[in-house]
Amino acid sequence: MNQLSLFNHECSHGVKWRLEIDGASRGNPGLSGAGIHILREELEYLKRGYFLGTRTNNQAEYEALILGLCIIRPLIQEHDFVEIISDSELLVRQVSGRYDVKNSVLRQLHQRVRELLYGIKSSVAHVARRENSVADALANEGIDKRIVIPEDLKIQCALS
Repeated sequence: MNQLSLFNHECSHGVKWRLEIDGASRGNPGLSGAGIHILREELEYLKRGYFLGTRTNNQAEYEALILGLCIIRPLIQEHDFVEIISDSELLVRQVSGRYDVKNSVLRQLHQRVRELLYGIKSSVAHVARRENSVADALANEGIDKRIVIPEDLKIQCALS
């Protein structure tokens, strides 16, 4: 192995994280939940579902992403990479900059996402709902069990 490849390997290698998120809303607006599924190097790291109260489906999707980013930010290091997965085509296209955010409530949530993504090496991808089944089940569990977001996490995420 030459010196350059050894150097690149040591300095550029980081942990690959996968953040799978889903927001669910029973009605639009309706009772809503957020599902967060985090994998570290393809091994399950965390599964959480939370109750969000009454939200639109798009608001629930954004709040799920915000919660997921608030949870994962303290875990990642400088060279780590976060792959964000969602079954919300709108959210993915807005976060990736392909769509404008016209709704004023979503614009505020979008701004919070941008703040949380700052300085993180990441990608965001859309998948079919069936490929996001763990996060989907967690979001529904959050609604069914009325799982409260811990107060410190709510404050950290700046969610009401």
